[in-house]
Amino acid sequence: MNNQYLLDNLRCIPDFPQKGVMFRDVTTLFKNPKCLRIMEEEMYELYKDKGITKVVGIESRGFIMGAILARKLDAGLIICRKPGKLPAETISQSYGKEYGTDTIEIHKDAINKDDIVLIHDDLLATGGTIKAAWELVKKFNPKKCYMNFIIELVNENLNGRENVGPGIDITTLIQI
Repeated sequence: MNNQYLLDNLRCIPDFPQKGVMFRDVTTLFKNPKCLRIMEEEMYELYKDKGITKVVGIESRGFIMGAILARKLDAGLIICRKPGKLPAETISQSYGKEYGTDTIEIHKDAINKDDIVLIHDDLLATGGTIKAAWELVKKFNPKKCYMNFIIELVNENLNGRENVGPGIDITTLIQI
């Protein structure tokens, strides 16, 4: 899609969080009401006819558009968080990422086999976080699952899409 207005309003921070990394800061898109509206409308158009019943928002920036999409799609919002942040019984998945390892969790009663799930996060780079989220969602055996990102870093060294694996529909608003 690569909406030029979104690209023009995306802040890039060199050498963050470590030297050699060009950090894509989506907070500049969130603070701009026109950018927020564009993202909401473009994502809604992608998923309005898919029958989505649950949107999984990944900590923390995935919560923002995940909540907006869930409301717009009349779906439930599932929170995917770091360990120890969810109050009820959870299932967890560990994964490797660009700067080390991490773990995410969701509640054991979050999704059922009749759900059609959209997993949303702000950025696809190596695919570690989203693959872990997908592994969690697959444990519930939902009818169907989709993935969506605001930004996808298209780089032969990252291979995020390939690292997620086959069999899932992945869309992004911006490819860089």
